[in-house]
This record gives sequence, structure tokens and C-alpha cells, in this order.
Amino acid sequence: MTRLSAITPSGHVQLGNYLGAVRRWATQGTEQDVYFISDLHGMTTPHNPQRLRSLTREQLAVLLAAGVEPRSVFVQSDLVRELGALTWVLECTCTYGEAARMIQFREKAAGQSSVRLGLLTYPVLMAADILLQGADEVPVGEDQAQHVELARALARRFNGTYGEVFVVPNPVTPPSAARVRDLSDPSRKMAKSAEDSAGVVFVLDPPELVERKVRRAVTDNLGQLRYAPQTQPGLANLLEILAACTGKAPAELADSVGSYAELKNAVAEAVVEELRPIRAATMALLDDPAELDRIRAAGAVRARERSQHRLAAALRLSGIG
Repeated sequence: MTRLSAITPSGHVQLGNYLGAVRRWATQGTEQDVYFISDLHGMTTPHNPQRLRSLTREQLAVLLAAGVEPRSVFVQSDLVRELGALTWVLECTCTYGEAARMIQFREKAAGQSSVRLGLLTYPVLMAADILLQGADEVPVGEDQAQHVELARALARRFNGTYGEVFVVPNPVTPPSAARVRDLSDPSRKMAKSAEDSAGVVFVLDPPELVERKVRRAVTDNLGQLRYAPQTQPGLANLLEILAACTGKAPAELADSVGSYAELKNAVAEAVVEELRPIRAATMALLDDPAELDRIRAAGAVRARERSQHRLAAALRLSGIG
């Protein structure tokens, strides 16, 4: 069974990405799982080409440094020809209404006088990502579930019209993971694309910067060390981060420290130690571009081999192969 997941290079990989997804891919992934850097998705809004290229390489290095199997990883744009061909076939299978009712498109396009067409059509590209690799399952949160439903609809429609080519993928809820919130504003998730990075811990932040960000984390003035996400979200966020790094329960950790300062020190130390080997291995890969390029090229070959027969069949049956 093939399970497919992706990460978009819209910013530097942050602690929430690592604890919530990348670490799980490394420790729980199987030989059939597929992971990719979705750099084409990073082009739906204005972007800096050099930054996109740099972030793509950085994210690839982070995944490898975290222990994700090289054979399971590739960069989306390395299959741009295959994806371009299949996306066109699927766009000719999709209706305008299906694309336009995607919630993310409506939210991001709201109030904008000029919206890139790619923002409307990228769910079809996402469907191509899924169907090209023959994914059986796609772990997604609520914000992406609608896109997997579109992939399912397009797969069924193509299969029913032209012939059986595509696996109809199933959306699955990913295993429960750390809910990492912004350290300076615990009402929002920690995000790699945040405009203000004061509360965002990035995987490649040096230890002293990680410590400074954690020690400046917003808590409250109640002075009560307890795990209460609703009434003390800042404190709960720190406890959840520490729990993710230590494997202990947040409530148990709340009973083990004597002050907010002691908790922040414990979180800073745990995060620094959790990220230390990942940061070192990532920097080593980035300092060896030839090796990173070799791994990337091999990943592209494997991804292309997985998809060749499926693309050829789709083109042939739709009348253009």
C-alpha cells in the first residue's frame, strides 16, 4: 500500500513541521511510502525564484537528515514533464465548478483584485501528484481533505470514461501529533511562512536562538503550573512541545517543574537536543551539494519509474499517447 505525503517550501522547516510530520515519516514510514517536496505548489502566489530553489534543497536535506528513507523522497519539479502532461489530462476531466468551490481557493482569493490562475488549478496538480504515484492513502488534515476528494472524483471519472488507470485514493487522518503553536501568539499554529518569526522555532536555528525564542514565549500571569489548553494556551503549548520531545504526558510534566522559568529552561534544552543532530546532518548535506544532487536525482528516477506505466496508459486511453 502506497501512502503519499508532501511538504511545500513556503518557508524554512519549523519545529511544528518536524514534530508533527517529518519525524513521523522517518520513524513510522514504510518501504511503500512516498514523500515529496511540493515546490510547484509554492508558485501559486508571487515568489522569489532563487528563494524557492534554495528552500527546496533545504527541505530535501532536512527530510534526509531526519532519517526519511532516500528511496522514498523526491522533488516535485523533477517530474515537471510527467506532472504537466497528467495535469492537463485531469484539467480536461475536471469542471470549473469543482475547482472554484475549493475552500482554500475561495479563502485566499477573497478580496484580491488579481489572483493567479495557478491558485485555482493547483488542486488538479495535487490530484496529478497523488494519481501519478498510485497512492492508496493520503494523510491530510481538514484543510486538505477537499483536495483529496477532488482527486478521488477525477480518478473515478477518468476510469469510468476512458478505462481503468488510476487507484482511487483514500484520505486518512494522520496519527495524532504535537500541536505546536506560535510561541509569541499561542492562538495560532507555528507556521514556516509566518510574517513575524519571533515565535517560530526553525529546525536550522542555532541553539542560542532556539533558547532565546523559548525563553521569550508568551505564558500568562496566573502562576499556576497545570495543563489547561483552554485557559492557559501558552503554558499548554510549552508543555506539549516538551511532551513531544520527551515522550511524557503534558499533565505529568506540569507536575514536575516548579516555575514557568524552570519549564522554559526545560523546553529550550529539550528542543535544542532534539534538533541538534538534525541541524548538523542537514548542514553537512547542504555543504556537500554533489551528494545532495545525487540523492535527489536517484529519487527522481525512482518516482519516474513508479509512474511511467500509469502516465503512458492515461495518455494512450485519452487519445494523445
